[in-house]
Amino acid sequence: MYSVKDPIPGVSYAPPERLQRYVESGELKQITLAEALIASFERNATGIALATEQGDITYAQLAARTDTLAASLLGLGLRPLDRVIFQSGNSVELIEALIACFKAGLIPVCTLAAHREMEIEYLGVHAAARAHIVQGDDTKFDLPAFALRMKDRIPTMEHVISLRGDVRDGVHRAEDLVLGIAPDAAKAVVAAVPRDPFQVAVFQLSGGTTGVPKIIPRIQNDYLLNAELGAEVMGFGNGEVLFMPMPMIHNAAMVCFLLPSLLTGATFAIPSAMTPEAWGWIFTHKKPTFIGMIRSLLPRLDSMIEGGHGTLERVRGAWAPDGAKVIREKYGVTALPMFGMSEGLNLYCRADDPEEARDWTVGRPLSALDEVRLINPETGQQAALGEVGLLTCRGPYTLCGYYDAEERNAEAFTDEGFYRSSDLMIQREIDGKRYFAFAGRTADVVSRGHEKINCEELEGGVLTHPAVSTCAVVGMPDPVLGERACVYIVTKESAITPSVEELGVHLAELGFAKFKWPERIELVDALPLTKVGKLNKSALREDIREKLAKSATS
Repeated sequence: MYSVKDPIPGVSYAPPERLQRYVESGELKQITLAEALIASFERNATGIALATEQGDITYAQLAARTDTLAASLLGLGLRPLDRVIFQSGNSVELIEALIACFKAGLIPVCTLAAHREMEIEYLGVHAAARAHIVQGDDTKFDLPAFALRMKDRIPTMEHVISLRGDVRDGVHRAEDLVLGIAPDAAKAVVAAVPRDPFQVAVFQLSGGTTGVPKIIPRIQNDYLLNAELGAEVMGFGNGEVLFMPMPMIHNAAMVCFLLPSLLTGATFAIPSAMTPEAWGWIFTHKKPTFIGMIRSLLPRLDSMIEGGHGTLERVRGAWAPDGAKVIREKYGVTALPMFGMSEGLNLYCRADDPEEARDWTVGRPLSALDEVRLINPETGQQAALGEVGLLTCRGPYTLCGYYDAEERNAEAFTDEGFYRSSDLMIQREIDGKRYFAFAGRTADVVSRGHEKINCEELEGGVLTHPAVSTCAVVGMPDPVLGERACVYIVTKESAITPSVEELGVHLAELGFAKFKWPERIELVDALPLTKVGKLNKSALREDIREKLAKSATS
């Protein structure tokens, strides 16, 4: 009764007994993501769905445009459950293609515009992809030509489809595919697509900084639940204008902002570029009410404000995975910290949670049926309150296995189906409620002799220095202690970089133990990011190793 009709080989589905509990409790719905989006588009037909410098798109327009593109994709010979690689920067056309795939029952494989031969060939072959959707007008890299080369290396690949861009041999332009298809006929095609709420909706990718990412199957009703619960916590709905400039095809932007926006009738604002001027146009003309900001994007927000391009006058709240306290103190905006993983589990603070919780924790699980255990990595037992433990979890929207990865799944999941993450957490009790505080990752701790320095904690202290715009702490090799802490700092405009001694005095005033103080400062213009827009600490660790090796031989 509660199971997938046509299982995809290589996909690990939740056991029927757990699905029964999730469905009968009312948590998981028996509808698909496409059905929920179609219903929202009808309810909010006259509202603005997408806002850009080039013009606004209503929900009615988005519904019609995605119907015709969905019918066009099926007209190429693609069939429900076929996999489609996505490789494009943010744009209206990207959103339309994504929704069209949902409506056609196709499964997007969410790669990034920055991926190249190693990732795309592996993922295309692994997922048996039949189509490759790319941005056609990227001025920095010819993605259509790249996709044509990859077509020869992916045996199942049949179609390359461009979003915008010039006509070229072997490439279908999305804008040409929809020509000649009547809206009513397209709507009928979409209505006839078979739907299964327990089937895969999207193939997201793991967020590792090295190697080829693993494929994460997210299920129709679990992805819908994830988006709806996030929208509820953040209070999205009609009248809200949302701004979240991270890659929209990546899980964080998709499930935390784009889908919650479209499911609730809010407006999703898309800047034309990642510049202070382009951001400023959105903030001046569309006036976002809720923003999504990771810490590494705050210097860009500062440039927008300091350059007079835009203000935060209408912003009522911020989604802030790693900078809630900074955003609250710096901009006077209520910031909701959260912790999320493409594998599923999301933890959020709520707007009415105590300030202590919003400043120092990442919140509580989204779902009442989320099961979270912190495991002492040394003893294997559950960690006590206030003790650091490795995060393990299962629940209605957390994966049950990576796609076609038997060996990895044997390592990543317990016998009870709990997913073992690499994240360290501490459970804290505040005003009678249990919250989780991020305590680093197994690879994000500096081991200074017998002492462990939590990089996240130390970064939070360094960020309070008045000269610091953003920072990152990594371990640097030391022949005596094993590692010492090195901090990479981006200073505010015209600010003087603090010395190691001055920073130590500042941290002492905050109550940091001396062994935690950084013992080297590296000044940089910007922190390096991974292909998914996350801080790339691997690059920083390599940089400091090279600098130390060079100084040792000079």
